[in-house]
Amino acid sequence: QVQLVESGGGLVQPGGSLRLSCAAFKVIRTPYIMGWYRQASGKERELVATVDSGGVARYGDSVKDRVTASRDIVRNTVSLQMNSLEPEDSAVYFCYLVHRTLSQDYDYWGQGTQVTVSS
Repeated sequence: QVQLVESGGGLVQPGGSLRLSCAAFKVIRTPYIMGWYRQASGKERELVATVDSGGVARYGDSVKDRVTASRDIVRNTVSLQMNSLEPEDSAVYFCYLVHRTLSQDYDYWGQGTQVTVSS
């Protein structure tokens, strides 16, 4: 079973920056996409960023001008650099990995890491 281990969450002031990292273990099926989703209290989970095996990133509309996602294919890691953070960015951030086939998606989620933007 794939394991995703997140790190880097915490409390940051508005306008500040934060970097999240996620390492994937026991990955068997390739290629795969890695990335981040987030879920704020009382809201649906939404896309933050994903990066495919070729390094192409896709971003959610609410963050695309303020975040940069990157992958290390060799180390099976994905990172998320977030800048100009706003209170609305407060949420639990989940690492995500998916291997897609014609018949089925194999997707996995991390436990989540809390990001709180507050003064």
